[in-house]
Amino acid sequence: MAKLTDFMVSRVRAKLIKIFLSSPKEMYYVRELTRKTKEEINAVRRELAHLAEKGMVKSEARGNRLYYQFRDSYPFYPELLAIVAKTTSLGKEIINNRSKLGFIKFAFLSSKFVRGGKKTAGEVDLVIIGKVIMPQVALIVKEYETANEAEVNYSCMTEDEFSYRLSRKDPFITNLLTQPRIMLIGDDVDMVN
Repeated sequence: MAKLTDFMVSRVRAKLIKIFLSSPKEMYYVRELTRKTKEEINAVRRELAHLAEKGMVKSEARGNRLYYQFRDSYPFYPELLAIVAKTTSLGKEIINNRSKLGFIKFAFLSSKFVRGGKKTAGEVDLVIIGKVIMPQVALIVKEYETANEAEVNYSCMTEDEFSYRLSRKDPFITNLLTQPRIMLIGDDVDMVN
């Protein structure tokens, strides 16, 4: 299984990026990050200074604390966000349990879900296309919902159903495909061709 540490030199940096991008809208102060990473405070401070120097995080003073947040203007923000989505949380569970879920041709998360944006009614967070074992998918989603106290809207369909609906320009499928997404399984280009 690929991990964020595969792409990072520093274990602490990988942990910080994982924390920041698992909840991209959140701001964290140093001691909070030290507790979450279970690393020494000096190592966390050193990596925060490095991330700030590279333009990855911004800081904001509030009272007597300095809060940090990942910059969504960082050039590799979407790519790092996708890596974190695939190696943590719901994305990781879908990828790791792929064989238990049946034969999955494509699976993706909506970018809005990954970024923690507010959803409108009817938006889908997770889409799985293939011969899916629904009780297994429901179990993974339920575990995520319980752990994160958040509802996940998901849709599963066979390849034939997806192809048919795509050929008929079904509004649901058209809307799914016009929204930004992070592919967990399969290739984006293969899915729409």
